[in-house]
Amino acid sequence: MAIRREYARICDELQLKGVDVMIFLTDCDTADWRVVQRNERDRFPAERLELSVHGVADRNIECWICVEADYIAGRLQIEARVLRVADPKGVFQAAMRITRDDRKEVEIAALVREAPLHRWLREPSFEDFYEQLRDKSARLGCQMENLRERR
Repeated sequence: MAIRREYARICDELQLKGVDVMIFLTDCDTADWRVVQRNERDRFPAERLELSVHGVADRNIECWICVEADYIAGRLQIEARVLRVADPKGVFQAAMRITRDDRKEVEIAALVREAPLHRWLREPSFEDFYEQLRDKSARLGCQMENLRERR
């Protein structure tokens, strides 16, 4: 993947901009998300690893988004059952009318911003990502909502 070859350059550029934490998200397709995460960290510049968070969605990011199928179905005005599959990517993209030229990033950001994220903690790969973010925020003295209190 091209981004892996660019990690050192990306880190240099972001550090010059004063970035405190770099968040890298990827998916694992059919591989084990823990293995993908370990491989991502192994390829990352060791001296910058402390500044990074590596989230790996189990299968794909749409699986995280659709963890709470009822919420997404209600927002997209579709039946929740069609999202309750091992890989809801195709259904989600069709319902969002995502195309190669229109990735619907603003709309997806709004869905995620308003989503019941505390329910996403049912997904182990999201829970790991969340814990990494909580850890980094605590180390940097930042406030971050405790989603576990919303359960």
